[in-house]
Amino acid sequence: MSISLSDYEAGAKYDGDYSDAIAALEDRLERLQAAHITRGQRSIIMFEGWDAAGKGGIIQRLTASLDPRYFEVWPISAPSDEEKARHFLWRFWKRLPGNREISIFDRSWYGRVLVERVEGFATEAEWRKGYDEINEFEAQLTGNRTNLVKLFIHVTQDEQDKRFADRLDNPWKRWKTGTEDYRNRAKRKDYLAAMDEMFAQTNTRWAPWKVIDGNNKKAARIAALTHIIETLEAAVPMTPPDLDPAVVKLASKAFGYKPKD
Repeated sequence: MSISLSDYEAGAKYDGDYSDAIAALEDRLERLQAAHITRGQRSIIMFEGWDAAGKGGIIQRLTASLDPRYFEVWPISAPSDEEKARHFLWRFWKRLPGNREISIFDRSWYGRVLVERVEGFATEAEWRKGYDEINEFEAQLTGNRTNLVKLFIHVTQDEQDKRFADRLDNPWKRWKTGTEDYRNRAKRKDYLAAMDEMFAQTNTRWAPWKVIDGNNKKAARIAALTHIIETLEAAVPMTPPDLDPAVVKLASKAFGYKPKD
């Protein structure tokens, strides 16, 4: 199914009580992670999108109620010299989750067909080959029992400019914006063309994209968290583990514990 980013620009506000909705989603995330741990699952949650689209805020909400021992956030920036000397997927293989773990990628392997394509860091032959390499990589992941959620957070140029201005005006947020943001902004048409082809080539049945309208931050957070939870709840067995008889016996001896009916 084709994806058009222009379909995700309404910026509608969340129709409900935001605080209550977030609290309910955090409760579901806690149960989801518990099931994830007890069932030995592996999951990847991957974020792509424009600069200042709100990826960081969504990740903050996503991780706020999770046990930090079982997840890792990987902020992906330009590759190091060591990484450049190897296949572009090498640095991502090193960051894949083990059993019971969740890896959260703030930007990803899609840099090959986005920034590396637009900025000329990869040759045309390299980024064109990248589509097949990425699809095969994701097929290997999902075929080896790794759950994969791919989100793209979209904002219009007007909304992005407003957020850039807000960051410049706030002395404690100025560190979030730099010269690269404006280099990318100047090539928005090129990025849009690269994104259109990326969706056409990599929106597969085993690793579909989910585009989130990021023009209203609160609505975007609710939409993104809801999609992540619903996708993983469908993939992870959501039944709690049975009581361990050995542990029940120890608790009974220690403080007279009796299982509730």
